[in-house]
Amino acid sequence: MLTSLRPLRSKNFALVWSSALVSNVGSWMQTVALGYVVTHRSHDPLWAGAVAAAAFIPIGVLSPLGGALADRLDRRRWLIITTLAETVFAALLAVLSGTGHAPSWALLAMAFLGGVAAAVGFPTYQAMIPDLVPADDLLGAVSLSSAQFNLGRVIGPALAGIVLVAGSAAWVFAVNAVSFGAVVAALAVVRLPAREPVIDRGGRTLRRIAEGARVAAAEPGCRSAIILIGIVALIGSPFIALVPAMAINGLGRGAGGYTALVAAHGIGAVGAALVLAPMARVLGRRLVVGALVAFPLALVCYGVAPSLWSAALAILVVGSCYIGVLTGLNTVVQRRAPTEFRGRVLGLYMMVLGVIYPVGALVEGAIAHVVGIRAVTVVSGVVLFAIMVAIGLWRGHLFADLGDPALPATVETLGSGADDGPTRLDQTAPPSR
Repeated sequence: MLTSLRPLRSKNFALVWSSALVSNVGSWMQTVALGYVVTHRSHDPLWAGAVAAAAFIPIGVLSPLGGALADRLDRRRWLIITTLAETVFAALLAVLSGTGHAPSWALLAMAFLGGVAAAVGFPTYQAMIPDLVPADDLLGAVSLSSAQFNLGRVIGPALAGIVLVAGSAAWVFAVNAVSFGAVVAALAVVRLPAREPVIDRGGRTLRRIAEGARVAAAEPGCRSAIILIGIVALIGSPFIALVPAMAINGLGRGAGGYTALVAAHGIGAVGAALVLAPMARVLGRRLVVGALVAFPLALVCYGVAPSLWSAALAILVVGSCYIGVLTGLNTVVQRRAPTEFRGRVLGLYMMVLGVIYPVGALVEGAIAHVVGIRAVTVVSGVVLFAIMVAIGLWRGHLFADLGDPALPATVETLGSGADDGPTRLDQTAPPSR
């Protein structure tokens, strides 16, 4: 576990990490409050899927643009701008909710616009991580980033429950708006290594995005990670959006049951994230392959759990396995994408996750409206497990390519042939800093 904490020795990473934790607590408070408000109003699982879609569809559509901007702009300044935009939309959500008369679609619209700001900023955050820590601490840094996100999942729902009981959803949204200030304050003092400026001429942004897609398709590890995250996002990931439906419709509980499930999921994810780095040093790619196989089995157990506490225990295991999948695949992309294309390849990775996850959530939410949330959860686990077994038997190279390459990836070795102005063809990924 101490190995996983090593990245915190880097001052810049510690500042960004701690401020992101504060912001994520606020964001999870907002997610819980918004999901509960619209589901409680409708008692329809489809609305739970709509909340996820409103927040994640922008990530799917705009992440490639965000990745191109991450490779072109000053990353620190751009992240400050997008964070301030998220602050504005969270504040507007608080104002709308405070009136007491805003329809659910208006609340979802604010969540959607906040998602737009996050979509064009998050690839920058991801691309910054290798600049904040030495190369040997990259997996630990990615794991800790996942841990703080999921620690917010533990703390946020608990605080949201308190604020919902003591005040209202409007207060929850206001707290989230204030929490973004921590990120802005941290980024104001962080200094990143100098990067060669990129001067784009008219019409170059789409070309740069296309070049990033070609690099992602040519690099075996990045290609496999993107394919696998697409499969998981469509079939397995929707369980996250449907937690309110499981609590309210599947288990017959209210806000307390929802909070318990979300918190248990977060506890499992945080615990797993803290041990991923030392385990990966021993198991290598077998760790992420094992998580890909164990995750759907845990989903089946979650779907058949007869009580709130057994469901909480099951979703704790689900969270542990799921964070192994996300962190493992994300680290593959971080390690193997050429440095000058890192933002764009990460943007493509997040586009796949951001587009396919809400589609899966909407589809499974609609099916759950007819057959029930438990049946959908169990079947999704069975189908995902069958697909992973089939990949292992007939497309084993997808798993094999997740290991570290024998040589660092370069644009030249990938055969890009791209003429992208400042791109240096001998640039390796990621750099040692």
